[in-house]
Amino acid sequence: MKILVLGATGATGRLIVGRALAKGYEVVALVRSKEKASGLKGAELIEGDARDPGVLSRAIAGCDAVVSSLGTAMSPFKEVTLLSTATRALVAVMEQQKVRRLVCITGLGAGDSRGHGGFFFDRLLLPLMLRKVYEDKDRQEDAIRATTLDWTIVRPTVLNDKPARGGIKALTDLSGIHGGTIARSDVAEFVVQQLAVDSWLRKAPLITW
Repeated sequence: MKILVLGATGATGRLIVGRALAKGYEVVALVRSKEKASGLKGAELIEGDARDPGVLSRAIAGCDAVVSSLGTAMSPFKEVTLLSTATRALVAVMEQQKVRRLVCITGLGAGDSRGHGGFFFDRLLLPLMLRKVYEDKDRQEDAIRATTLDWTIVRPTVLNDKPARGGIKALTDLSGIHGGTIARSDVAEFVVQQLAVDSWLRKAPLITW
């Protein structure tokens, strides 16, 4: 399988690239700058803007699936559009080139997972620091849901850099969920697994320890 990874130079994206390569997949990494892509040895690097349909068309050629681990910094005041703009461009190119499988990371607090982050996240962090980011994550998810692609949206709880420990819980019934945490390495493992299975096809599981 040959996959395209967006957001490959981010902390989680790098782990996804490494995990996919370890499974024997061919990996194309779309990066803004090859200079910032150190550590992605084994991946084919395509330089460009993930919002550019021309760049996306070149990067996705010959691929069987796409992983989006695009992220953006906190933005308390400035409007955020990167995630939704890039995702709209991506799904259009995927449909044009008949690449059907998409696994996209958003996060706890997006869509119908809002209100399940616990007191600090729900009452302070999200409304004060992450509101603009999560408004764009919602638009991103809406853009994916509007397609006929074979998509899975992955919503991790709060990410940490601890070693993987497995035992991931993947849930769509969030009754009783009020926050949580998970290692980036476990997220990477779960995301790469979704490329080969249909367990969460057209669903948005929250994943946590």
